[in-house]
Amino acid sequence: MGKGGCKKPTTTGDAISSAKGSNDGSEISVLERERQEKIQAEPKFYWADDEEPHRRRKQEILQKHPVLKKYMGIDTSTKFKVAFWVAFQLLSLHLLQGAPWYTWLFCCYTLSGSINHMMTLGMHELSHNLGAKGVTPNRFLAILANLPMGIPAAASFKRYHMEHHKFQGEDVVDVDIPTDIEGWFFHSTPRKILWCFLQPLFYSLRPLAVNPKEPTRWEFINIACTVVFDLAIVYVWGIQGLLYLVLGTLFGMGLHPVAGHFIAEHYVMNEGQETYSYYGPLNWLTFNVGYHNEHHDFANISGKHLPDVRKIAPEFYDEMPHYHSWVKVIWDYIMDDNISPYSRVKRVTMENKEIDDLRARGGLVK
Repeated sequence: MGKGGCKKPTTTGDAISSAKGSNDGSEISVLERERQEKIQAEPKFYWADDEEPHRRRKQEILQKHPVLKKYMGIDTSTKFKVAFWVAFQLLSLHLLQGAPWYTWLFCCYTLSGSINHMMTLGMHELSHNLGAKGVTPNRFLAILANLPMGIPAAASFKRYHMEHHKFQGEDVVDVDIPTDIEGWFFHSTPRKILWCFLQPLFYSLRPLAVNPKEPTRWEFINIACTVVFDLAIVYVWGIQGLLYLVLGTLFGMGLHPVAGHFIAEHYVMNEGQETYSYYGPLNWLTFNVGYHNEHHDFANISGKHLPDVRKIAPEFYDEMPHYHSWVKVIWDYIMDDNISPYSRVKRVTMENKEIDDLRARGGLVK
């Protein structure tokens, strides 16, 4: 890891005493009262008493480096990358017909797992409308990227991911953060290994439990396209063909080198820092998602140009703790008793009523 860090997240006791002290003995606000209640209910998380750090840093960087504005916008090569890897996945599926079971399983983990995880990050890029001009083309491109995964996810992912950016760490709203039950149960080395295997399950079911949303027409379009595609796969290559795709998705999002970014991005490995970047070779397969501080600072800059952000503004990134190996991140997460699903920063900047109103509107994106 590199050097440096950000402001230390507020601990439970600090947050409560700060809330009380800020009111000088007078009646606290609704927001402060709800904040204290949430901290007391889940005290083992890191609780911050300020807003997420990226909005402020973006302003500071743009003031010093306005040239970065020219990198904002779409990457026209994204659609070709997605189309190529979808076709390559189908080719690999075809070539593995009749292969020995051990060869098939090995390729399912290594090849199908890597490609399908790459496509989840293609969906991520397209959720920010960075693959084409206009929202609708990006939605359909995201569904295309979603097809070889065998499980519909693109439409719902966009809705939750936009809230992860705008309300990073917000209790209830940001479903990227594990639940209290996950932190309570998956605390030992064997259980954290199991948690890594089950990440696809948690990423699918956690939003439904924590912050459910009414499905929109885009979810139904996504489901319909996936079902038709899956049926076509079964018709041409049989059930084994569909298993190759679905298991590849589950393997690739579970205990897999590329899935290290799930942990690396926001798990507190260096106390005082909330988001971490990774500067290693797997960025080549992941639309540079490893440049994660850069991405959260400039979500409207495509993955292709995130390395340029660091190059132009190194004083903001080079001294910040970062990674060079996602495998090492997974190893540290599993083996270090001080790191668990609780190792995430949470904050309360919205009253429960505001959260309910946001949910009633269907969230930021429908």
